[in-house]
Amino acid sequence: MAKEITTRADNYSDWYQDVVKKANLADHSAVKGCMVIKPYGFAIWEKIRDQLDTMFKETGHVNAYFPLFIPKSFLSKEAQHVDGFAKECAVVTHHRLMNAPDGSGVVVDPDAKLEEELIVRPTSETIIWNTYKDWINSYRDLPLLINQWANVVRWEMRTRLFLRTTEFLWQEGHTAHATKDEAVEETLKILDIYAKFSEEYMAMPVIKGIKTANERFAGADETYCIEALMQDGKALQAGTSHFLGQNFAKAFDVKFLNENNQQEFVWATSWGVSTRLMGGLIMTHSDDEGLVLPPKLAPVQVVIVPIPKPTPAIDEAAQKIMAALKAKGISVQYDQDMKNRPGFKFAEHELRGVPVRLGIGERDLANGQVEVARRDTKEKSAQNLEGIDRYIEDLLTDIQQNLFNRAAAFRTEQTRQVDNFDDFKSLIDTDMPGFLSAHWDGTTETELKIKELTKATIRCIPMEGDKEPGQCVLTGKPSAQRVLFAKAY
Repeated sequence: MAKEITTRADNYSDWYQDVVKKANLADHSAVKGCMVIKPYGFAIWEKIRDQLDTMFKETGHVNAYFPLFIPKSFLSKEAQHVDGFAKECAVVTHHRLMNAPDGSGVVVDPDAKLEEELIVRPTSETIIWNTYKDWINSYRDLPLLINQWANVVRWEMRTRLFLRTTEFLWQEGHTAHATKDEAVEETLKILDIYAKFSEEYMAMPVIKGIKTANERFAGADETYCIEALMQDGKALQAGTSHFLGQNFAKAFDVKFLNENNQQEFVWATSWGVSTRLMGGLIMTHSDDEGLVLPPKLAPVQVVIVPIPKPTPAIDEAAQKIMAALKAKGISVQYDQDMKNRPGFKFAEHELRGVPVRLGIGERDLANGQVEVARRDTKEKSAQNLEGIDRYIEDLLTDIQQNLFNRAAAFRTEQTRQVDNFDDFKSLIDTDMPGFLSAHWDGTTETELKIKELTKATIRCIPMEGDKEPGQCVLTGKPSAQRVLFAKAY
């Protein structure tokens, strides 16, 4: 099966597409630019969704749902917002079809034109803030901490499964607060949740930072982000949290009566991660044999394969192991497929990224042992059946940590400080561009010029790390601190 996957060295883009398809995660659909998420891929997304949902609820957030359609006039109320999304919007203009007069099929009924066009949501700030106007009257109504799990549409010309599709799944939080400090605190709290989830569950190290004004979310006062580095040396924006100030409150006239009986505009945040995380998960850990999953997000953490085929004794041992593992909350599957040989099964489960594989044969049982194979290092060992549940529990923890350590070491190796533009250009043009830490003079003009010359963008202004002032890598003008440049998805 691995032979059907292009190697990363030969063509990283083809390798990625092969892993997505061969591991049965997703496929292209009949609708150009849209994807079908297959059951195994959706099972991983459910693990991501459910864990994040738990983390949001632990901090007081609740779920709601808002309409898919947004009146066009709503987007016109916040100038920066409409300007940022205008070119990505799908527009509904009619509400009815009719049979074609010539019998060739159905056509749009020209008499069914909508009085006002509807936008298929690219994001929900406008429809939500129009709703909040009716929900918020007093300081007693605040804070309002709402999240929704939904789909959005952003018209894309170049698409790639999970990473960039016309329609994708995500969560979007929208909160309202009485003070600026509370809203900023919320924005940073969510950023910390995203970073914790990425590192502790995805085993994907991230850098927390602030976006430049040019890269800021349309309509926000400040955008915070987490940035990750993929195995090909390109960056992936894995999540964003926006401090919206009072921009949307003013656009939709959302006020509240404060404790001094005075009218004030509320302060707002919005934040989101999407099925793009699936792409990040694949590109952070997977190899030329297929998918590699961190145990915390693997739909199946352990698979038991009988060698060469099931027997009553093997079945009995497998059932005991499964019961012990399930009692510890470990997801396990017993592969009783009679059509394929063990070697085929091994390759199949390796391709699917199952973290641990147990092989059981009659000889193993006679010796009171089981063969344990770990997906991350491909190491195999014989372990005693007695206490195998405790061994696997510790092994899954070790695999999770090893994947994070490996990715963190890679990022460290591929992050370089650069102090002159010649070095900058030569490094960014290599097959492994990585993160370049360089000084920038703070102007959009310089930022865009560097992008034009190198295709590298400022991924973020890191919130931690080197804060020493210096000289801009391009202009030589004063710079407050180093920023992270990279080519990106």
